[in-house]
Parts: sequence; structure tokens; C-alpha cells
Amino acid sequence: MKKNTVRRLGIAAGAITVAGALAAVFLKTRRTIPEGIEAVSPFNPDLYLGEWYEIARFDFRFERGLDHTTANYSRSADGSIKVVNTGRKKDGTSTQATGRAIFVGPETTAQLKVSFFGPFYAGYNVIAIDEEYRYALVCGNSRDYLWILSRKKNIPETIKQQYLQQAQALGFKTENLIWPNQL
Repeated sequence: MKKNTVRRLGIAAGAITVAGALAAVFLKTRRTIPEGIEAVSPFNPDLYLGEWYEIARFDFRFERGLDHTTANYSRSADGSIKVVNTGRKKDGTSTQATGRAIFVGPETTAQLKVSFFGPFYAGYNVIAIDEEYRYALVCGNSRDYLWILSRKKNIPETIKQQYLQQAQALGFKTENLIWPNQL
């Protein structure tokens, strides 16, 4: 009886070790940017800091039903980027989420991973930005996440069309974009 218990414990410990190793490999090799898409490089993170208005986004549960959505980026003491997302629900109440973003590689490439929930990170990639850092096209780690951002509550039609065309060419279904009210 004792031999069976010890054997079962050994098998369980082995299975846990293998599962842990597989999870570590998965997390380490998990893509933070969709295949075939490149993040902006060269990139100046200090010019990107500050407040951005969300002009358009793909719908997902954390922002569902929100208008007046913004993201504010600032440097943390440890060199990471503090992310504060805010939005307003239909009933007028505000919501806020604070996260942490870190660069996947050099800070001169706009490929980051961001976490709002402890050890769980998702891709955050600036894939287009104007020279003055006023408008940005951002995607997640898959083609299910896309944002158009602006330093102001609106965006010129020419920039909007440029980013829509670029996103379509990269395989994003721009007809699924939501245009939150910023006014």
C-alpha cells in the first residue's frame, strides 16, 4: 500500500514538473505581436508618454460599453511604463484600470507587453505613429485587438483613412471597429 502511494506521488510530481515546464515554454515563446506585423522602429517612448484618447477600438469585455476612453502613460520608478486606462459607462460612472507595460526588446522598438492582472501579460504594439506623436495605430498580440489613438478627442479624416487602410492591409477587420463618443 505504501509503495503505491509513493509511486502515485512520484507520478504526480513528475506530471506537475512537466506541466510547469510546458507552461514556462509557452509563456516565454508566446507572441506579443501578430505574425507579419512589425512594431514602429525607431520609437521614442518618452514622446509617447502622456494622455491619449481612444478614437476607435475592437470590442472586448474590459472596455465594453465605455465612452470617453483614455489611456495615460508615465514612467515608473523601475523604468517600466505605468498605464492608466479610464472610461465612462452609459450611466455616467467612471471606471479605471491601472497596469504596467514593459518593452519586449529595446526601447527603440514599440513592442511591449502590458499587464493589468499580475503575472498575465498581453501584447501592446504601436504599429504606426506620426512624426509628432499625435496619432497612433496600436494592436495587441493577435488581430483581435486594435486601437486608433489621438492626443485630441478627434482625428483628421486623412489620418483616420490612412490608419484604416493600413490596418486592412495587415489583415484587421476594420468594419468591426467601435467608435466611442469622446465629446
